[in-house]
Amino acid sequence: MRIRPYIEGKDYEYISKWIGSERVHALWCANLIPYPITRESFRAFLEKNALDWTDSAYVATGQDGEPVGFFCYSVNSKENEGFFKFVVVDDQKRGMGCGKGMLHLALRYAFCITGVERVRLNVFDENSTAKHCYEKVGFTQESKAEHVFSYRDVLWSRCHMTVTKQAWMERSVGGRNCMV
Repeated sequence: MRIRPYIEGKDYEYISKWIGSERVHALWCANLIPYPITRESFRAFLEKNALDWTDSAYVATGQDGEPVGFFCYSVNSKENEGFFKFVVVDDQKRGMGCGKGMLHLALRYAFCITGVERVRLNVFDENSTAKHCYEKVGFTQESKAEHVFSYRDVLWSRCHMTVTKQAWMERSVGGRNCMV
């Protein structure tokens, strides 16, 4: 698996197919993008987030170069921490380790290339599959905001998760480092 910058002309068609229902869409972006997404709405959203939050969009690809996952990443220089947003994996490849593999690479990029000391993300408590995946790569729940998002008259809670560079490096046998 590899990660690379998102290229609309190559990647949009894949990503748009992964968001196949209103519920998946809400879990993925908290309805910050209108459903169903369009190329234009997605482009405008990514551009606005890049300007407002310095988000950069990335795609994870399999060995064949075909996209299998997507995420956005930003760095808060003042706090020396990164933030992952809008993480999604091809629905046909969920449960095959693609999310875990993508997050391992994304964390390596965050800690070793951008040099942050901590990475954060948010996930709805109702998205137990994603939450479990994040925990597998070392994220721990830091706090939970109860009943903050309404989806079809049901209130969802938002979990704030974090992983530190030190915890990430200690996680595997022998530790990880930022050497190639």
